[in-house]
Amino acid sequence: MATKSDFMPDTPERVKQACEAFRTTFKTLQSEIGKIIVGHREVVDATLIGLFAGGNVLLEGVPGLGKTLLVRTLADSLSLPFSRIQFTPDLMPADVIGTNIVSEDPDTGRRAFQFQRGPIFAQIVLADEINRATPKTQSALLEAMQERSVTASGTTYKLEKPFFVLATQNPIEQEGTYPLPEAQMDRFIFKINVGYSQLDDLMTILDRTTGTQVPDVQKVLDGPSIIAAQQLIRDCVVAPHVKEYAARLALATQPGGEYAPNITGKYVRCGSSPRGAQALLLGAKVKAVTDGRFHVSYKDIQDVSLLALRHRLILNFEAEADRVSADDIVGKIVEATPKEPVKAV
Repeated sequence: MATKSDFMPDTPERVKQACEAFRTTFKTLQSEIGKIIVGHREVVDATLIGLFAGGNVLLEGVPGLGKTLLVRTLADSLSLPFSRIQFTPDLMPADVIGTNIVSEDPDTGRRAFQFQRGPIFAQIVLADEINRATPKTQSALLEAMQERSVTASGTTYKLEKPFFVLATQNPIEQEGTYPLPEAQMDRFIFKINVGYSQLDDLMTILDRTTGTQVPDVQKVLDGPSIIAAQQLIRDCVVAPHVKEYAARLALATQPGGEYAPNITGKYVRCGSSPRGAQALLLGAKVKAVTDGRFHVSYKDIQDVSLLALRHRLILNFEAEADRVSADDIVGKIVEATPKEPVKAV
């Protein structure tokens, strides 16, 4: 198992060693998850990038594609407290956060309210089928996802770091789903689309799930090591012109803006918040370090653009009528946004 000291460099030579240790750990996590999850390499990589970028991740796909299994397998490879919340229409906010209960002192007989913590008080929280709960219950996660804290009856409780919400959701066209509010979607650093397996992968899945062998997933990282790895990622260098490119990509999603191409004005009703630019940079930093570099390139930004921006676009009716998706628009925005800086940097 990797340790905290592996990712805490204090000299240029130690920086190289820390980056190499991070790449080794990243590959080890890929390998451990690959014992259970067959194929879907891009989905696994995107989930790990979101983890080390320090954000919450949303996985969307039809039932039965392994979204929940992926999150559980990731949790098995990390030495962190894990909880699963099954979101249903009758789930209440108190079922997520916790509630005050009356407790009695056995010695004095005096009664008092005591806060009973809910399943949100873990470090990896699987919000399974999150869009099957009502908006009231969905909103119970907002403070935890952003401030890493929970407020109940006027008292604020800090959540232990690192803290991640890894949510799965079914496409909104399916029965019994409630669209996530924009404020909650914005709190996910990435939205990952999970597709169907290919023939070879499906054959392997059948071999693994209809036989007698059960793979054993080993622990790879603990909490302090993850925090140290996240700090290493944040120390990755971003040149001013690359940072400006990420900012212009985010601004290009805003209709009527200075950098918005024609497709934005035609199909987008509301564009990305500053969180979109933050997601671009943090995701690109992880991509850079896993690629053996300690500086971010334009390509790193482009590689995570769909993950970081697709769920931050609110499309208008014309986009729906023309069957234009958010992925289509993000792709066109990346093509239309020049890399050359437009400001003196």
